[in-house]
Amino acid sequence: MIENIFDSLPDLFVAQSTETAASYYFSLEDIKKTVTLSPEQCLVEDGRTVEPADCVCKTSKELFAAIWNDGYRPGMADFLSGKIKSNDPAALQRFLGCFGKSV
Repeated sequence: MIENIFDSLPDLFVAQSTETAASYYFSLEDIKKTVTLSPEQCLVEDGRTVEPADCVCKTSKELFAAIWNDGYRPGMADFLSGKIKSNDPAALQRFLGCFGKSV
């Protein structure tokens, strides 16, 4: 199911929803993906293809699916408990917005 989410990202991307390019690295247990967004496109690649990524997100597949499919939005407690780890939580919100997801 997680692979399907990443496979669908280029088609779901809302062009011009970001003003600048940004790279996102997702580590979801055994799934590792790099997503690069620009004003014109979304590129999804297997593994870590940029170093360093602008935004890193480490969490479980289950929590990522809940965020993407069910509209769950992590709170401070999720970050403080380590359920989700990121160097830039605000960038994760911007990421969701680039695909028409409410933040």
